Amino acid sequence: MADTAARTMIRTRGRRVRASFGSRPSSGTRHPLVATAMVLPLAALLVVAFGGWDAVVTQASSVGMMLGR
Repeated sequence: MADTAARTMIRTRGRRVRASFGSRPSSGTRHPLVATAMVLPLAALLVVAFGGWDAVVTQASSVGMMLGR
């Protein structure tokens, strides 16, 4: 029983340390708004570099169809 309690304490302490450094959950998921904020600068660059909204819309619809949406 003491062994289990010690492991639980160590695990809890490790979670607190990780939380204090702001690490993400181990599942690897990211909030959709954070993902959007990361992608928007690249999307703006692509709009400027490849000729405007028509190319972006065409590519986005192609990717959507490929993913089955």
